[in-house]
Amino acid sequence: MEKNINNQVTEQLEIIKRGVAELIPEEELKDKLFKSIKENRPLKVKLGLDPTAPDIHLGHTVVLNKLRQFQDFGHEVHLIIGDFTGRIGDPSGKSETRKQLTEEQVQINAATYQDQIFKVLDPVKTVVHFNSEWLSKLNLEGVLTLAAKYTVARMLERDDFDNRYKEGLPIGVHEFLYPLMQGYDSVALQADVELGGTDQKFNLLVGRHLLREYGYEPQIAIMMPILEGTDGVQKMSKSLGNYIGVNEEPYEMFGKTMSITDELIIRYFELLTTVSMQEVSDIKKGMQSGKINPRDAKIRLAKELITMYHNSEAADQAEEKFKLVFSKGDIPDDIPEVIVNETETWLPKFLQDQNMVSSTSEGKRMIKQGAVKINGEKYSDEDLSLEDSMVIQVGKRKFIKVKISG
Repeated sequence: MEKNINNQVTEQLEIIKRGVAELIPEEELKDKLFKSIKENRPLKVKLGLDPTAPDIHLGHTVVLNKLRQFQDFGHEVHLIIGDFTGRIGDPSGKSETRKQLTEEQVQINAATYQDQIFKVLDPVKTVVHFNSEWLSKLNLEGVLTLAAKYTVARMLERDDFDNRYKEGLPIGVHEFLYPLMQGYDSVALQADVELGGTDQKFNLLVGRHLLREYGYEPQIAIMMPILEGTDGVQKMSKSLGNYIGVNEEPYEMFGKTMSITDELIIRYFELLTTVSMQEVSDIKKGMQSGKINPRDAKIRLAKELITMYHNSEAADQAEEKFKLVFSKGDIPDDIPEVIVNETETWLPKFLQDQNMVSSTSEGKRMIKQGAVKINGEKYSDEDLSLEDSMVIQVGKRKFIKVKISG
């Protein structure tokens, strides 16, 4: 029997370690998995989310995919929506005190988060908590007891605090409380495992420390890498325009995936899809030997992603449309039509209003880079006189047709 359990532990560990940046400590995770199987008791696997932004992109799904793997092995996934801590703001990686969100903003973002998260996680196997459930009940005595379990010296070991302290930049006392409160979430839940990005390592280890301080078995900390955006350089971010959103239309998702650098292909397969690591390895070897064209690997990747967040039929249609527009340089037949009342416009704002760019800054950048075309011709002016039936194109995939009202 013990041999069979060990085989199951090995199987789970192999999947769990896929794409992981750091696991602290692996031996303790093995012990927890062994006990879990032997006692038929699922592990409590935790992810804390401060709903500071309502939209989820593929960068967020790196951790969610790992949670789904735990679910597939029968473990309990506990999502902690930081409606309380979200009003403080996680100082991780910040060079200044973060603006605090209102309760209303947190609730709106939390609702949107949950809708999108369940594109990855199984809602039936997911327990959602709001940490105000226990944090709002901590009176001053409880807060002081919690604060006494960690030292200022340990807090200043954290790079962002240390840098701000040395540079004479302000650090609010409430910011010291943030990692303690996130750690207290683990205590309230008695978590076995906590997941986060590599930027969350300090917070996760505080949770591990506090569990021990409160007399519980410490949690395992699993850190996932921060995903680069489509530019292959910067962290995936909506503000940088290098993101692929989980709610984006299939054709848009396909085109953005095709735009990633070749160096990202294998990383995206590993962190964002369920394609087996053996097959991912075969794709990597095939590209290195020249047997597989990176363009074909990207097509496979794009279709995998669209199938995950839409369906296989949508993936096939997106591929067909992309090949028509990109390969032949055609303007598609089904361009959305936009009705306008005024003919004179500031183009960057107009493009933002039509959801062709995420901001006026991106609009100006796209115009400057020659990525904006009017009726098939590059357009370099920020001011534009709109005409009936005018076709405006941004990049290779975004088109609208103008219709003048009246």
